[in-house]
Amino acid sequence: MSGKPRLVRLAEEYLAVLAHERASSPHTVRAYDRELHAFVEFVVARRGAGMDPGKIEHPLIREYLGSLYGRGLSKASVARALAAVRSWFKWLARTGHVEQNAAALVATPKLPKHLPRVPSIEQMNRVVESVAGDTETAAWPERDRVIFELLYGCGIRNAELVGLSLRDIHWANEAVLVRGKGRKERYVPLGDAAAEAIRAYLPGREAKLAQAEKQSDALLLSVRLRGNGRLTTRSVGRIVKRLALAYGLPADVHPHTLRHAFGTHMLEEGADLRAIQELLGHERLSTTQRYTQLTVEHVEKVYDETHPRAK
Repeated sequence: MSGKPRLVRLAEEYLAVLAHERASSPHTVRAYDRELHAFVEFVVARRGAGMDPGKIEHPLIREYLGSLYGRGLSKASVARALAAVRSWFKWLARTGHVEQNAAALVATPKLPKHLPRVPSIEQMNRVVESVAGDTETAAWPERDRVIFELLYGCGIRNAELVGLSLRDIHWANEAVLVRGKGRKERYVPLGDAAAEAIRAYLPGREAKLAQAEKQSDALLLSVRLRGNGRLTTRSVGRIVKRLALAYGLPADVHPHTLRHAFGTHMLEEGADLRAIQELLGHERLSTTQRYTQLTVEHVEKVYDETHPRAK
């Protein structure tokens, strides 16, 4: 029998389920690990190491959230903490460790609706088309253009991008096989510009591997070919930010901004919302519907600026 408190063991058991059975992303598992252990520490400090999870009621969870506010955490941070606790209790109830999900009785903090700022179509085209020839800002121009073409041209996530291998490019079908959240696979169209960028990048990729006497199935390689040579999400974030700033985009641009731009611009150009949902790999249509809010803002702006009766 482990010397760890039962609450700690149950939290770790649930984290193992997230990581292995549900195939949650490492980022999600790390976030839940942090939130659940903080909650367990709070409960143990208040009620003792022998606290039965079935005895945890919603007032105690509210007290925990109050302590987070007391430490100066934002509503968004408190909402994330509650989401982790609620998900854990849902599992505890389903596996018979508690009779009901006490966290379900705690209201989620109301969050202000922050819609991401999305660069215009013209701005995105300018950046993407300029990257390939930029030997001053880009460490590897051909590769960096592929990054922008796939993030913006295909709307894939950063983690999906760095997970791509050469075999995932299906040239005959003009498609890319993407592995999304929960290891769910989907195909996204490979546009002409993205295909052209990949073809321009591949000779340099092969030459770099040959020079280093290495082999790698990763599509996107790091400049120094450390480890298996695969580029990391952190490196992609740095590359996108550096090039975006060099071409006059806002300082808060990151890889997910390009994904938002993909969805927003497609909707603005008349694409069907459900088609965008499929391309982005959203499980729920409600997630995709955020883009309608962005587009309404755009339409209102255009109306205000151009309609004679609005002036």
